[in-house]
Amino acid sequence: MTTAFDPIVLGGRRLASRLVMAPMTRSRAYGPGAEPTELMATYYAQRAGAGLIVTEGIQPSPVGQGYPDTPGLHTAGQVQAWRRVTDAVHREGGVIFAQLMHTGRIGHPALLPDGLVPVAPSAVPAPGQVFTHEGPQDFVTPKELTEAEIRRTIADFAAAARNAIDAGFDGVEIHGANGYLVHQFLAPNTNLRADGWGGDAEGRTRFAVEVVTAVVAAIGSDRVGLRISPGNPYNGIAEDDPREVYEVLLERLAGLDLAYLHLLEGPDRDLTVRLRKTWPGTFVLNPFTHPEATGPAALELVEDGTADMIAYGALFLANPDLPARLAAGGPFNTPDPATFYGGDHRGYTDYPTL
Repeated sequence: MTTAFDPIVLGGRRLASRLVMAPMTRSRAYGPGAEPTELMATYYAQRAGAGLIVTEGIQPSPVGQGYPDTPGLHTAGQVQAWRRVTDAVHREGGVIFAQLMHTGRIGHPALLPDGLVPVAPSAVPAPGQVFTHEGPQDFVTPKELTEAEIRRTIADFAAAARNAIDAGFDGVEIHGANGYLVHQFLAPNTNLRADGWGGDAEGRTRFAVEVVTAVVAAIGSDRVGLRISPGNPYNGIAEDDPREVYEVLLERLAGLDLAYLHLLEGPDRDLTVRLRKTWPGTFVLNPFTHPEATGPAALELVEDGTADMIAYGALFLANPDLPARLAAGGPFNTPDPATFYGGDHRGYTDYPTL
């Protein structure tokens, strides 16, 4: 029987286990120019015991930033700064992928340089507010991307992927979940386009497919993963019946031989099973355990074949040695939500190991 503690070959790399550190925004890139810091290098190196680390969301371009103090991968300084992080993880024997996250309409002009405004497939504002350095601000109506701007955005993803490899990352994960730009193209309430980038399932999956295809051409399919979250209402997304569009998406991507598909699961386990059967490659699952954090019970999902790998979020945040703790059956440190976003080392690099 295969267990979560068994090794797995991912894109030609042998991982020590099937335990994944899920991407988690921490908003601590206080360096100049949205560059990662030495403290961030310490944070990731502490968690190098994961079979695979996927970083926090990294904006592939200036306009892709949606939150304060999130890091980028679009300047030479950022590439150099990320090299400190990847070197630190590799010294500890870890494998690390960079998550490329363009937030699209989720953001605010106060977070962007040079008079930029958030962009999206259609000029539909998100409900609610976003946090900025000046405090909470209402989401603005985003600028609808033109055909030429869509092409430039796809090129930005490919350029950021090349930068990630230059920075020493083992690969990249394209963030197609949680209501950010790729997800905005997939969802019918945020993509109202009547051209070839919207409409039916073929049109709404086109942006995701072309982004993935461009990144694969830039760095190779064995270094590319994709994260999706069908039906996830986060950030104002409405997908009442996501099955068709996601089955079309997976069928269109199946021939690219990606390193993995990463599913952030909703309450519909039947959909998970269906997508698992559709996807021909490695299937990473961040299981639905709301309102609790993903815990030891999720290990069974590898044993019963529901997934090839299991992604842990909050529990990895609070337990840098999580694989050892899972193997021992605990105990587990409790995450402190007050220190999730921003701050110093407290609630970041000071969680104790066994």
